[in-house]
Amino acid sequence: MPRASGPLAEALSRRVVVLDGGLSNQLADQGCDLSGGLWSGRVLAERPDQVLAAHTAYARAGAEVLITASYQVGYASFAAHGYGGAETTALLHRSVELAARAAEAADHEVWVAASVGPYGAVLADGSEYRGRYGLGRRELAAFHRPRVEALLEAGPDVLAVETIPDADEAEVLTAVLAETGATAWVSYTVAAGRTRAGGPLAEAFAVAAASPQVVATGVNCCDPQDVLPALEAAASVTGKPLLAYPNDGSVWDGATGTWQYPSASAPWPTAAWQRTGARLIGGCCRIGPDRIAALAAER
Repeated sequence: MPRASGPLAEALSRRVVVLDGGLSNQLADQGCDLSGGLWSGRVLAERPDQVLAAHTAYARAGAEVLITASYQVGYASFAAHGYGGAETTALLHRSVELAARAAEAADHEVWVAASVGPYGAVLADGSEYRGRYGLGRRELAAFHRPRVEALLEAGPDVLAVETIPDADEAEVLTAVLAETGATAWVSYTVAAGRTRAGGPLAEAFAVAAASPQVVATGVNCCDPQDVLPALEAAASVTGKPLLAYPNDGSVWDGATGTWQYPSASAPWPTAAWQRTGARLIGGCCRIGPDRIAALAAER
């Protein structure tokens, strides 16, 4: 069937749309090796069949948006592992093509969102949970622009600008979006009522609110308990649809490359999220197809 019947923004104006879950945990559950600095990008390069299988698992669970495996694909980081610029561009294209194949095979409409991760993601040291990389805006734009352009060449339905740790990087990314005219959502990673870099949430969400290219804004890869306060902060500065795709409450330790797990699962008050304006809901790291199926059944 056709991938989707219209723009994602139109669907969000009418109803809640279900996102997929964490790609890395699904790949790990399928037996893939995610070790090394390329993380899921390694699987994209070496085992594209497994990426397709992971997308398909989420589509079968009821996900209506599939996020591509491009989160940690960067030109400089892949060059350090022997990939030329053309090869990296081909991998960015492949990430969209694989998600599109899974979307087109689904029995319901599915949008493809090309993941644009933060600069810190390619460092593979947890920097996306700290931000403030010490780079100027020109350097950040030079990092993001070619990735965004390559992803757009492959024809996704929308860009997923995700796991952004601070308003500064969001401002750079929205400027790149303005250059390209691409539509996107902008999602921050947050903790304790602030961005991961320690900035005020209202200020961060105001950046997304001011961009005509941004169709939704909210949070991802955060503790479920941090979602509602963040959505309330977003709702205070924008009338755009909101989004939420938290992890399971685990904390990533960049030094050891391991997750620190919560003692108990935090509740997901999705009804409260929706009352606050959330129209795009799913999961991030360590959230699998079972949880997405439950979200789809609740919708």
